[in-house]
Order: sequence, then C-alpha cells, then structure tokens
Amino acid sequence: MFSHTGASDTGAADASGLAGDLWAALGGAPSLLERVGYGTGGGLPAAVPVMALGRATTAVCALAAAELAAVRSGPFVSVRGPVPTSVPTVRVTDGAVATAFTSERHLLIDGRPGATFAPLSRFWPTADGWIRTHANYPHHRARLLAALGLRDRDDTDALVAEVARRLAATPGEQSERAVYAAGGLAVAVRTASAWAASEPGRAAARPVVERRAVGTAPARAPALPPAALPAEGVRVLDLTRVIAGPVATRTLGLLGADVLRIDSPRLPELWDAQADTGFGKRSTALDLAVRADRAVFEELLGSADVVVTGYRPGALDRYGLSAEALLERRPGLIVAQLSAWGFDGPWAGRRGFDSLVQAATGIALLQADAEGRPGALPGQFLDHGTGYLIAAGVLRALTERLGPEGDGTGCRLRFALATTAARLLGLPADPVPAAERPDHSGRLAETDSPMGRLRYALPPIRYDGSPTTWSRPPSRPAADPPRWQP
Repeated sequence: MFSHTGASDTGAADASGLAGDLWAALGGAPSLLERVGYGTGGGLPAAVPVMALGRATTAVCALAAAELAAVRSGPFVSVRGPVPTSVPTVRVTDGAVATAFTSERHLLIDGRPGATFAPLSRFWPTADGWIRTHANYPHHRARLLAALGLRDRDDTDALVAEVARRLAATPGEQSERAVYAAGGLAVAVRTASAWAASEPGRAAARPVVERRAVGTAPARAPALPPAALPAEGVRVLDLTRVIAGPVATRTLGLLGADVLRIDSPRLPELWDAQADTGFGKRSTALDLAVRADRAVFEELLGSADVVVTGYRPGALDRYGLSAEALLERRPGLIVAQLSAWGFDGPWAGRRGFDSLVQAATGIALLQADAEGRPGALPGQFLDHGTGYLIAAGVLRALTERLGPEGDGTGCRLRFALATTAARLLGLPADPVPAAERPDHSGRLAETDSPMGRLRYALPPIRYDGSPTTWSRPPSRPAADPPRWQP
C-alpha cells in the first residue's frame, strides 16, 4: 500500500513525520515532501522503530536526489515556492529498505557469504551486567587481549573462554575504560535512561544533521552542466571505512558522482565489506605521511567538489585534513564528517561502531531476549540510516550551490551514529509483526567484478527516472590510479 504525507497508515505517517524533520534539518522546502510516497509491509521487526528510521532516511535521500535531478535536467525551477512539477516523484517501499539496510548479509562473493563478526566481537557477562566488544580488525583484537592481560592463541574456543572469565570478574565500565586505554573497543551495556543522563549521552544529544556554511568563494568552474543523473560530474573524495560512510559514497556513486575511495596502505581493512559498499566507486591507496603521496592527494583535492570523512574526530587533523583546513585550501568544498559518538564531549575522540553504539545507548537492552541477554537490531540500521542521511546532506548542499541564490559557499556537514540512535529512541513505537519477513525477491542482483561473482542488494533510492543499480561493480582494493576520471 502506498501512502503520502498525512496518511492514516501508522508506519507511513511516522516515517513521513521523521522525514519532515530530517528534510527541514537539511534545509529542504517542506512542499517537496508531497512528492514522497510510502509502500509499507514487508519490514523487519524490532523493539525500536527501525523501519520508520529506514523509510525516513531513504526518503530524504531519494528526495534530495530527485530535487537535484530536476535542477540538473534544465533551467532551474525554484524549490522555495509551490511544488515544482519538474521534481520527480519518490517511492519508498519497506521491502527495498529492509533489503538494502541489511546489504552486507545478502552479499555473496563467488558463492560464499561475506565475513561476519569475529569470535571476540560479542556480548559478554560482567560482574555487574554486560559488555560489548568489537575485535574484527587484527589490531583491535590484539589491543583487547592486551588490556585483559592475555596472549593470543590459535585455540579460539579456549581463548573465548579465558576472555569470558576475565570480563565476568570485573564491572563493565571498569573493563570499558581499560580496553579503551589500550586502544581497543569495548562498551558497557547501558539502559537508555542511563545513557541519556551520562555526560557522553548528553553530548551526543545534538541535531541529527549539523550544517554550517563556510566562506564565500566560488565553486569549481565551470558550473556543473545539465545531466541525466543528479551527481554526474561531481568529484567525491571518500575517506571512510566500514559501513555508514561507504554507504553514503556508494549512494553518490549510484547517482553519477566520480567517487574515489582513498585508503592508507598502513591500515588493515576488511575487504569483504568493500565488495558490498564499493559499488559505483574506484579504490586507491595513498600514504599521507609520504610527501609524494601527499602531493597527489592535494592535486586531487584541488578539483574535488566533496570530501566525506569517517575517521574519529581529530584523527585526520595531523595530516591537515580537518574540515576547516580542507575548506581553507579548497574554498567552496562540501565536507561531510561522520563520527560514532559526536564531535564534542568525553567520548568524541573514541573509536566506535554501530554495534557499540547500540550497546551504549540502551538499544541492546531493549532488544534483549527472554533471559535478559542483550540483543542487536535486525540490521546495522544506525550505519545505513546515517549513510543515506549523509548522502542526502551532500545532495542538498549541491542543490543549494547550483541554485539561483547559490554563491559557491563551502559547507560543513556533521553526522554521528549516537545522534542517529538518540533520534531513533525518540520515535513512537512502530510495531512490525514478529512473523513478518521482508520479501527479498527482485531486490537482489548478481554481477561479475574484479572481486569475483557478486550477489548484492539493489539500492533503495527510487524516484521517477532514477538508476536501478550501479554503473560499475567494486574495484579490487587500491587497484585504481589516484586520479579523476576524464
């Protein structure tokens, strides 16, 4: 069933209400929300309204794409007044959202599933509750074990048992502090109220989208010409990892952008993830601590339109890659920054992942089973939802830069998984029947790629005239030259 804003269907109404809030935060004209229709049914059940979050973030991303498509298709039509008929209609369906927001679970690489959580990434009982660890990366595994005073070993079962014994003997927040002090990742499981009352929780309770105009310099000349795809000709430097940031840049690639992902050759990466999030982009490696590589990066930056970063606040500053430094060297740039815990407060500089944010913010306890063991959402909804929101922010910034009042002013956008979690926890209940399961038929596709034969989830972004899939499969990691396409 398709519903528009104001429909009586609870799921569509909740999604349209959140979409309205997000669209306003992105600076969009309220009248354009009338272009969005929702098809409910076939969602994922959860203790918190994940489908409302998924619908809304997909909706604003698709609407931002449709709006920019109208701008790029010919003479600009103002979006400040009544709904322009040139803006295509957007369609958001639960099945498409449920499939796309669990894309990493549908991935097959030459018939095998992609890598999942490592043995030491899980919930553990503590002396006073529970703790969640993240040790998918080898260096995070090593730091977790070092914090617990353990040596690594090949016997996984014995190692898991020993980690369990150490954590069970200690209060959760004590282990949390010790693991983070060692450079690892562990978060004590908290209730939603405890998190909201904590200093990190209060710091993360910020607007889910933070936008700030920077400078008045003109954008790259010449201005982007008319094009069939909204982001065609837009150059995006992708300095992100894991899911949320790569989902954002994957979406910009879907919409025509030239996306170049840059990884450090000194940082380990889980390359199966790139088989999922690498669609629509190219992949290269640059060591920014090496003078020659840094010169290449600066040359790329000199003609970039967008930079998306996904490292914790401060991590890129030593390379001169703070938003302020980037905008000083490249006036008119759009810089989108992603963090786990926000950009101020005591946890701002901490590493984090979707699973850890769920544990800290109370979501894991809301998802607990009958025995009280913490649980997880049916997908990485904080990652995916934030990813589509980042893409929406970039698209809206491009529209404003190209519009009749656009002056090429640069823009800094900030997003955080913890603020997305806070917004999710503030939504009204959106019950999905436990027996309901999404129908993935017609929402998965296969393609050959340099990484092998891939089965992958199709994108949920749909508007009249939108692409149905990406124009290129993922590259092999670091296999592409560090230059823009002609």
